[in-house]
Amino acid sequence: MDSHFVVSPEIGAPIGDAGKAPSMELLATVFIAVWVMLPAYVPNNVAVLAGGGRPIDGGRTWRGNRILGDGKTWRGTVAGVLAGVALAAMLIAGTDPIGAAIGVDLPAFTVGIAIAFPVGALLGDMAASFLKRRTGRDRGAPFPLVDQLDFLVVALLAGMVADPGWMVETFDLLLLVVVLILTPVLHVTTNGIAYVTGLKAEPW
Repeated sequence: MDSHFVVSPEIGAPIGDAGKAPSMELLATVFIAVWVMLPAYVPNNVAVLAGGGRPIDGGRTWRGNRILGDGKTWRGTVAGVLAGVALAAMLIAGTDPIGAAIGVDLPAFTVGIAIAFPVGALLGDMAASFLKRRTGRDRGAPFPLVDQLDFLVVALLAGMVADPGWMVETFDLLLLVVVLILTPVLHVTTNGIAYVTGLKAEPW
């Protein structure tokens, strides 16, 4: 996808890609990065808030440790997926009006991506929990980089399976780099806020 950021001539900047200020282009790319990843960012937070009930692993263990742990529940997973899909649907409806209002050519989610990103994000978080149990880490113990990128990597892989054409068209190298840098920053920030407000027991 080639993103186009249009700056109104009233503020003295040229219109179109050829005269786009680098700072404005980067700002547009950051906005697009958040936009396209929102359906993957939200599900894990919703799963935490709506969690509880029967754990997905049913309490089973493997080699002396839980497979996933009590933090991964069916209720939280279903709620997270539904929240991500619902958010993607709202973003689809707002693609044209929001893009026109801010002067950015926003990508519209396909049905496959709207489902794949939330599902992939939650599968990535489960994979991280599985790795934590295998490495002897308790629930909530920090796992640097894995904690910040697990859901992102699997969401992107799920997107490639669901709609590779959309993924290739949307994610140029710059956008992918911005997503990889921005995601850990947002993850640490939102978890810190959740910890301060009492929504999480750990700040990571």
